Amino acid sequence: MPEIPRQPFTQGFAKLIGIELTEAGEDAIHARVDVRPELLQPAGLVDGGVYATIAEDVCSAGTYMSVHAERGAIALGLSNQTSFLRPITEGAIHAIARPRHRGRTTWVWEVDFLDDDERLCALSRTTIAVRDPA
Repeated sequence: MPEIPRQPFTQGFAKLIGIELTEAGEDAIHARVDVRPELLQPAGLVDGGVYATIAEDVCSAGTYMSVHAERGAIALGLSNQTSFLRPITEGAIHAIARPRHRGRTTWVWEVDFLDDDERLCALSRTTIAVRDPA
């Protein structure tokens, strides 16, 4: 997988959420988001949509960097399923995304979300569609 630019999330919704890439390699991409009041739902927990955004953006970026370099293809989110195990209310969300399947038309990723104490707080499985340019 080609190297992902240090800050691929500097525009749009990813910038609004505050996704920061911390490490990127062939087998995993690490990212973090600092928890702030705008990311919390009314009960004071990180909103589930934040996890979904992190998963889709990080996995899409990882897929895109590979398939675009190889054949000029694009990557688009196809599905995203998240299970919430433990709430995060402060500190940072740490995401570790690992590609599980690298196909010609789809990539499947698994994302672990950890809190600052390295406790598993959520899991996502994200499928990214790979399409050749029109």
